[in-house]
Order: sequence, then structure tokens, then C-alpha cells
Amino acid sequence: MSTPVNIPGWRPLYSGKVRDLYASEDAADPRILVVASDRVSAFDYVLSPGIPEKGALLTQLSRWWFEQLGDVPNHLADGELPASVADRAMLAQSLEMLPIECVVRGYITGSGWAEYQEHGTICGIPLPMGLENGDRLPEPLFTPAYKAPMGEHDENITFERTVDLVGAERAAKLRDTSLALYSRAAAIAEERGLILADTKFEFGVDADGVLRLADEVLTSDSSRYWDAAAWDSGQTPTERMASFDKQIVRDWLASNWDQQGEPPALPDEIVERTADRYRELITRLTA
Repeated sequence: MSTPVNIPGWRPLYSGKVRDLYASEDAADPRILVVASDRVSAFDYVLSPGIPEKGALLTQLSRWWFEQLGDVPNHLADGELPASVADRAMLAQSLEMLPIECVVRGYITGSGWAEYQEHGTICGIPLPMGLENGDRLPEPLFTPAYKAPMGEHDENITFERTVDLVGAERAAKLRDTSLALYSRAAAIAEERGLILADTKFEFGVDADGVLRLADEVLTSDSSRYWDAAAWDSGQTPTERMASFDKQIVRDWLASNWDQQGEPPALPDEIVERTADRYRELITRLTA
């Protein structure tokens, strides 16, 4: 992982593929500083170069969605952000993060499409015959994943396994809250000519036992957004499901790297096109 930037008054706590976490040097301050970088990852590698302004764009989008969903408890904390990272940082409450990625799928694609082709299911949930890649599902599905330790792959799990991990009451709360959040967000996106195909939420529990929406929310890195007009008129999966995220990077790597050794540097054109897609999504959602 990359070395976190030095921020006076804050000490590095954790560095991920995209985000860096900091704890206050004031022992009496329980807040966490969450800083989004411009790093971009694909196929479990952090790539070079990063995407200009990506950290600021993702943070702006998370903040906007937290406002739209303001009646749901979240991790945001009050206070002034350090000037050096103010555009790409959030102050957050210290939470006990739950080991579940709360994935909600409204459309069939990606790994769900691959499983459906083989078994007629998504994460073991039976689906009607005859669905095509990119089709809308009869109803949104809650398909949780277990957040594996760093360096290992996350694992799709059943709802029953979620109950084993966090208990029946909390598992039901995660499922119901995630499905409700997805439905609200999908309706907001639809008003702006966008399809929210799928997304993942993360939750933590505060010192009072309150379940809070945490980390990033409904960003280009945690969600698939498609253009509704293109989805209606597209004749191929590529036309129907051109997403507002780093799919451009994944596609380029798939054609230019055999996944042996370190990945090649991204061409300027790929970096610029990816940055444009991030910006376009924010403009369409928030304008």
C-alpha cells in the first residue's frame, strides 16, 4: 500500500487501496479522519498513475448522498477538516465496523450474471429463466459478502451465514436497511436519467449501540451506474451497461495485461477518460 500523507495533528491508522485512515494525536478526541486518495485499483492491484481529483470527487459524492439520506444514522462527525485534505476527507465517528459488505443488486450483471448462466441463481437465490445480461431483476436482492482480512478476497455469503456472523436481529436490520437505501437511491438516480444497477453499503456500531452507515456511500467505486437512455436503446451489453466508474481501466488492462507480474502503467488517454466519467456522474446527480 502507498504511504499515507503527513497531516499535522493526525497519525496514520490504516492505509487501504484507496482510503487512508487517521487517528487524532489528541487522546481525548475519538474521531477518525477518512481521506480518499487518487489511487485506482483493479484486479487487486493499485495502479499507476492515479486518477486526478478522484479522491475529491468520491468524497463529494459521498457527502451528497449522506445529505440525501440524512434520516439514516451515519458516521459523519462535526469539526474542521485539515486544510491540506479538506476536499477529499471526512471526519467520522469511531465505530466498530461489521464484517459484512451489504451488497444490493437491482440488475443482473458481473459475477451475478456469471453465476446465473451456470446455475440460474445469484448468490444461491433462484431467479426466473430467460434473463439477459443487464436485465432488471424482479426485485432487488440483498447478497452480502464477508469482508476478508487484508490481502484476501471477499467472499459472497448467504443470509444464514450473515446471521451466524452478526446475529439474527442485526442481520435482518442490515438487510432491511440496505434494501431501503438502495430503493431510495435508485429512485433519485432514475429522476436524473441514471440506473443504479447495484451497490454495496458498510455499517458500523457506535458506543451507544446505534447502527450507522459508514465509509463511502453510493460512489462510483462502490456502485454501478448506467445511463438509462443507453440501457433502453443499447443492442449489446457494452452499449447497455457503459458504467460511470473505472470500467475503462479494467477493460484496458484486460486487453493489455496477462495478469502476470506487475500491471503496466495506464496510458494518459485511459486516465483522462476515466476521470471524465467520474466527473460526469457527479454532474448528472448533483446539478
